[in-house]
Amino acid sequence: MGASSRLRTFQYLPLWQAVGDEIAVHPFFNEAYLNAIYSKTTPNIFNVLFCYFRRVLVLFTASKYDHIIIEKELFPFLPAWAEYLLSKTANGYLVDYDDAVFHNYDRSPNAFVRSTMGNKIDHVIKRARVVLVGNKYLQERAERAGARQIVHLPTVIDSHRYNSVPKEENTLPIIGWIGSPTTLKYLKEILPTLEEVNKKSPFVLMVVNDNRTELTYSGQLELRAWSEETEVSSIQQMDIGIMPLEDSPWERGKCAYKLIQYMACGLPVVASPIGMNTEVVKHEENGFLATTDQEWIESLTKLLTNPHLRQSFGKAGHQLVQEKYTLEKNFEILKKVLTS
Repeated sequence: MGASSRLRTFQYLPLWQAVGDEIAVHPFFNEAYLNAIYSKTTPNIFNVLFCYFRRVLVLFTASKYDHIIIEKELFPFLPAWAEYLLSKTANGYLVDYDDAVFHNYDRSPNAFVRSTMGNKIDHVIKRARVVLVGNKYLQERAERAGARQIVHLPTVIDSHRYNSVPKEENTLPIIGWIGSPTTLKYLKEILPTLEEVNKKSPFVLMVVNDNRTELTYSGQLELRAWSEETEVSSIQQMDIGIMPLEDSPWERGKCAYKLIQYMACGLPVVASPIGMNTEVVKHEENGFLATTDQEWIESLTKLLTNPHLRQSFGKAGHQLVQEKYTLEKNFEILKKVLTS
């Protein structure tokens, strides 16, 4: 399943069920499609058509639900006709965004897509009862689109799974990065910088990813396959978490989830000052924000050579997550939205 669905829908299911609510989840794309995307192969066209047909069938059952929450859009790369029809029903719909998917349309390299659907997501937003957004960048877009009600709902961790544990001192400090195959490009951009850091302050680079592609890196490298069952224990073995990003419109819409994961496990962080990263990282309190190569080198070197600083930053980050970025806090927000 995709990360958005896992973190913004499926991880809430036990909480909804615990309060006696019945939840039905109808993903658009199936595992066959997602596996093709992550393995960088062309999805089977007949499977894609099946996914669209399956969504049509689901819409015929819409009237039996008290609330409908759409993840981003009903039909990718089709006009928002289905959302228009759904908005005319008694209960309408809510829509949830944790990525700047509107840039798939208004910044598409395809001129036809830009001209015919550049404002598609704006129409979806305007017709929704409530728009759930993961960060300020998405909120600003929703405001410009004329959303009726906007609720800030960050992408969060389950505090029962994520926690800060006493660390055994590693022979060499471990700098860690966790992410999907589509975000591996951000790590690759700073590998030369990490090599420079490693020359003076040696460390192990741990990469947790479900794409086993070899990385060109001269230092000590530990590649780990990502799984939902082991991601927390992998992060807990790191000493420093990193989140480099490009400065582009798509990246400004990201929800800093890596940073929240790291901090939940008590790690200090170094991150690019892009989008929500600047909300989560309190510079020189729970981590460092770094733009230039030199800033990355200085920030990582300070943390590698100062265990007490790592501990102090890690404690502050963990506290921030417990105060603002837990599943339990988000669930209370969602309950209020659906009962208001």
